Amino acid sequence: MRVKDSVSVKDSKEGHKEILLVVDAVSNERGVGKEIIFGALEVALASAAKKRYEGDPDVRVAINRRTGGYETFRRWLVVDDAAQIESPDRQMNLEDASRIQADVQAGGYVEILLENADFGGRIAAQTAKQVIVQKVRDAERAQIVDAYLHRKGELIGGVIKRLERDRDRRSERGERSERSDVILDVGGNVEAKIMGEDQIPRESFRTGERVRGYLKDVRTESRGPQLFVSRVAPEFLSALFSLEVPEINQGIIEIKGAARDPGSRAKIAVKSKDARIDPIGACVGMRGARVQSVTNELAGERVDIVQWDDDPVRFVMNAMSPAEVESVIVDEDAHSMDIIVADEKQLAQAIGKGGQNVQLASRLTGWTLNVMTRTQAQAKRGQEDEGLSRMFVEQLGVDEEIAAILVREGFAGLEEVAYVPVHEMLEIPEFDQEIVEELRGRARDVLLTRAIAAEEQIDSTRPAEDLLGMDGMDEELAFTLASNGIATMEDLAELSVDDLNDIAGLDDERAAKLIMTARAPWFSNDER
Repeated sequence: MRVKDSVSVKDSKEGHKEILLVVDAVSNERGVGKEIIFGALEVALASAAKKRYEGDPDVRVAINRRTGGYETFRRWLVVDDAAQIESPDRQMNLEDASRIQADVQAGGYVEILLENADFGGRIAAQTAKQVIVQKVRDAERAQIVDAYLHRKGELIGGVIKRLERDRDRRSERGERSERSDVILDVGGNVEAKIMGEDQIPRESFRTGERVRGYLKDVRTESRGPQLFVSRVAPEFLSALFSLEVPEINQGIIEIKGAARDPGSRAKIAVKSKDARIDPIGACVGMRGARVQSVTNELAGERVDIVQWDDDPVRFVMNAMSPAEVESVIVDEDAHSMDIIVADEKQLAQAIGKGGQNVQLASRLTGWTLNVMTRTQAQAKRGQEDEGLSRMFVEQLGVDEEIAAILVREGFAGLEEVAYVPVHEMLEIPEFDQEIVEELRGRARDVLLTRAIAAEEQIDSTRPAEDLLGMDGMDEELAFTLASNGIATMEDLAELSVDDLNDIAGLDDERAAKLIMTARAPWFSNDER
């Protein structure tokens, strides 16, 4: 724990009106707290005083906030003994420090009073100016962050102040960005930046033009703006609809999600909490006025408004608009859906130009979507049925006719054959009690054989007790070795250091020690 400074600060007899004037002027002009300015001046005066001494002394200045008087001190951190001193300019052993302050303890500081640097001197004034400017900038940045942090995720607008080009900067995807960054004046001497990758493709900007965007991030930067605005984020689309559609602000209509191909096309999912209100109609507006306002803000981006549905299949069918979906096949395990349409014309519409429609629908719904015609779906189903039939023939030892019946009745694996209730299988016209029992028995035998094989595989990768209990071995390393065929101490003993390092990534010293421990029984046997 740091001990308080051992020498109290004494007010200088003369106040320094210059300091008080500087503090008042800068504080009023830049809207920064006086304590920040006092702190900057203390750092500046300490830096000026430090220049008089060789080495790297620790100098501090204390300014009286009422009179402007100040005093300068050189201080040392106290350590227990001289052997611990790493920086003689800034550290002192306890014995020497006790001569300056009798009750000082290790970890505290001792100080001596120095001659003040002249605040009016040229060098001191220049240093003070630099420090003050930096401290003021730091304080302004902190104020901006505090003022806008709670507005993150909102719409923000401003006037374009300037355009900046940085050819060396790359986008988040690693691509070289040739577009100019847009610097916005959002008021109150605050700037925001729209990076090149956050701008809608092909839109142009002019100085003095008013622009809106989505405040996606607020962070402290070493220089420049701390507010980062995006015009390509899906949230920007949602925020614009919230602005244009009163029912969304009132909570009657809820935006459930959005997906965009910026500047080209977008989809937004909406849900009404009032059955009397059509969410799509409300978002479109009279003669399309509301959606057109959003489109104009997004440089002509076409927006599809999609009805949200709690049923994922219905939601996906809605999201595929304007394509007409005939049917959907859901694969829960892969979290994907096969979207089946009538013909090639509907297929082209469902996929969209460059795959745009299906990609936006997939991002909006969160499902992987595979679009195909009725003919393609039948061909795919035929291939899947053929594979299932072949599996039943091979695994159950039945003929193709029985296998075809199982496929026709919707059996998708051996687990279903083994555990579907008997009465359901007896409903199949071609099956009687004897056939059902035989099929169930064979399916269970195959599943049992698989389970035993899997258990044996697990056992084969389990380390032996002698390896687990070996000195220097831990459980994680033992299982790693066992999974690579090194299950016993004898197996480990036969490895070289390089072999063990390739498997487990150990350092040479530990690897050698483990191998020698594993080989210890060899030497004890030799002695006998």
